Amino acid sequence: MTMARATTSGGAPHGGHGHHPAAAAALQISDYFVRIGCDALTEAFAKRSFSPPWRGSRPVDGDDVEAVLARIFATLRNETAVAYVHVPFCQTHCLFCGFFQNVWRAEAGPAYVDDVLAELAARSSTPLIASAPIDAVYLGGGTPSALAADDLARLVEGLRRYLPLTSDCEITLEGRGFGFDLAKAEKVADAGVTRLSIGVQTFSTQVRRRLGRKLAGPEVQSFLADLVALGRTAVVCDLIYGLPGQTDDIWANDIEIVDRLGLDGVTLYALNMFPGGPMARAIENGKLAPPAAPGVQARVYAEAVERLAGRGWLQVSQSHLVRSAREFNRYNAAIKRGVACLPFGAGAGGQAHGYRWRNVIDIAQRRDMIAQQRAPVEGLAQVPADHAAHAMIAAGLEAGRLDLAAIEALRPGFRAAVAPLLANWAAGGLGELSHDGFRPNRAGSFWISNLTSGLSAGLQSATQAATSGCCASA
Repeated sequence: MTMARATTSGGAPHGGHGHHPAAAAALQISDYFVRIGCDALTEAFAKRSFSPPWRGSRPVDGDDVEAVLARIFATLRNETAVAYVHVPFCQTHCLFCGFFQNVWRAEAGPAYVDDVLAELAARSSTPLIASAPIDAVYLGGGTPSALAADDLARLVEGLRRYLPLTSDCEITLEGRGFGFDLAKAEKVADAGVTRLSIGVQTFSTQVRRRLGRKLAGPEVQSFLADLVALGRTAVVCDLIYGLPGQTDDIWANDIEIVDRLGLDGVTLYALNMFPGGPMARAIENGKLAPPAAPGVQARVYAEAVERLAGRGWLQVSQSHLVRSAREFNRYNAAIKRGVACLPFGAGAGGQAHGYRWRNVIDIAQRRDMIAQQRAPVEGLAQVPADHAAHAMIAAGLEAGRLDLAAIEALRPGFRAAVAPLLANWAAGGLGELSHDGFRPNRAGSFWISNLTSGLSAGLQSATQAATSGCCASA
């Protein structure tokens, strides 16, 4: 599994997959002011916060789930969407990962692909799926590249057969070097994959071994170089900073290797440990050194972005940099904008028409529910009323410019609510404030999850004020 499935620095999963609707917790704008005069990059906040896009979602009553879901799939879609396909198998449970589900067994692959193809066929004619184009598909997990080449090809060909994909649809296959080879890469490219996202985390063999990765660093380098030389798809990789045992020299070497490999893009993720996960337990038991503190992570993040930018890389989001005209990162950008995401496979999550849901993750349970003609879905919830405004905040910060007028149009009162906060951030060195926008600088970019949380608090405040006004006038 790559960190694209685990978490962004903003804390949100890249797809709708893996969400857990929760009651809205009160956010206080005052919690996100920074001390003027501190080093904005390393000291603006004590830790990164988490502002999930599903905050405030309202669970649908169990008796109503089937009817609501049927209505969602029966409703036409007017805008382009993306699709997510989940492959819930991994060869190993890496220490940093909080999404491990099933140990990979080769004999499980064909039947699982059959399941997903049947799901695609059954859903393909519904208005939700068929009514408008899909311009990006992400095959994530888990480790999709663990599937046999023929099964991967069948799956991708099924996507092209059953879904209304645009002619230039970005189809990303997530994977890792172990269990992947050039023959499989050629096979999936023939089937229609346009982008390979390889989870590397680090090229340091020593650190990789501690994480539970099987290949040595030079082996991963060689595999990526071969993929680039093959030239059939865009090739991107993930790196994580802040890992236990990852020195400044190791991180600098990781950046140097990425720069010289000729990749189309790279994503730089801050380590986000999952409470109670294998890495947290290993640290508690003294088997691993503690990870780098947020201030240290901020410094190495900024140094890496600066080094890559100085060598011709373009930063297109908080964590993603590109150096090729064929790397669009379309799926991830669309998810940040809150577009409809159509989920397929066990554990896949998505959203459409004001609702979010996740397909049941247990494969056997899912098959039983389908056999009983029950929707194999859990966690169906209605998104909060300000979901679109929250998505605009997240997407704007990611793209490097917050459009205050556009958010104000969705939630009147927002600008007034956040004006003191934005002025504080500008004075504190987190970005530049203009009449209609706020542009986070490199320090603000590192603390993007805190900025998102603070602006979400402002959004919540504006919503409460509007609601109180309506009640008072009534």
